[in-house]
Amino acid sequence: MSSEKFENLNDDFRTVYEKIRLTVKDRIPRSSGEERKRLIRDAETQLEDAGQIVQEMESEAKRAPPRYRMDMMTTVRDCKKDLDRFSREMRRGSGGFGGSDRDNLFGGGSEFDAMETSQRAKLMQGTESLKRSTASVGRAQQIAAETDQIAVDVIDELGNQRESLERTRDRLHETDSGLVRSRKILRSMARKMMTNKLVLAVIIILEFIILGGVVYWKFFS
Repeated sequence: MSSEKFENLNDDFRTVYEKIRLTVKDRIPRSSGEERKRLIRDAETQLEDAGQIVQEMESEAKRAPPRYRMDMMTTVRDCKKDLDRFSREMRRGSGGFGGSDRDNLFGGGSEFDAMETSQRAKLMQGTESLKRSTASVGRAQQIAAETDQIAVDVIDELGNQRESLERTRDRLHETDSGLVRSRKILRSMARKMMTNKLVLAVIIILEFIILGGVVYWKFFS
């Protein structure tokens, strides 16, 4: 499951459901008179509360990501089935658990039926506890699988980043090598320019010397 709110609502529902189950299967069969009526009213109120929780769970499931939505909706349907089962049992009693039909439903007049109902309630409680434990293990396995997948994705991403960094490092090495070659070429060009300047200066000086010699020879000798 992906929603923490959904998990909390599911826990709230199971708490209310357990109260309803104990009230309907254990406490009501052992009671009579005004206390029995009060317990029946409490069970009806608890059914309404549980129905509201299921509605909130359904709304939360519809907003969940698609890969979690199916499991969450399955949980919602199971909760609805549990509530419908108790609602049908309560509707079977005449006038909301009134009269002899109600007593037959819950076994109010028979000690043997009361014991059988109590044992059945304990068996159902154990079954529900096993279901919750199995669901918890399933959620833990799903979380572990998701964690493994996240770890694999992170490792793949780190591998891609490493390859990118290695390519960047290689490009930097190539750029550095290119800069070294460029510096060598520039130094060579600078030396050639200096040599050309010296040669040109020597040529100019020689020309001045020759020109001076020519002028001296023409005008002074």
